[in-house]
Amino acid sequence: MSSPTDLKYTKEHEWVRIEGDAGTVGITDYAQDQLGDIVFVEMPAVGTKIAYLEKFGEIESVKAVSELYSPVTGEVVEVNVALADSPEKVNDSPYGDGWMLRVRLNEPEELKKLLSAADYDGYLAQGAA
Repeated sequence: MSSPTDLKYTKEHEWVRIEGDAGTVGITDYAQDQLGDIVFVEMPAVGTKIAYLEKFGEIESVKAVSELYSPVTGEVVEVNVALADSPEKVNDSPYGDGWMLRVRLNEPEELKKLLSAADYDGYLAQGAA
């Protein structure tokens, strides 16, 4: 499995795609595969302040409930409302239609702390949990 190279990753299996002063956030293909069939995604409201590697929501699958951690600090400017009725989009397209939220970045220098696609793939190859 090869991760998209235009994204940055956390060891908690979230990703961010930077577009100008904002980032789109979701979970990785590895994460959705480990969770199994997604049945619910809890996300913050637009306007919520979120912080680097702090919890911003939860994702529930038929196997477990897991916390979601933000790869960036900023303000939520949009949430993927389609996930309320179709949480399986996270399984079907974790890097596309299964995105979770968009964040206006407050501290873009944090991006340097995130993993590249090659580094993330290497992390997975070492048996990441």
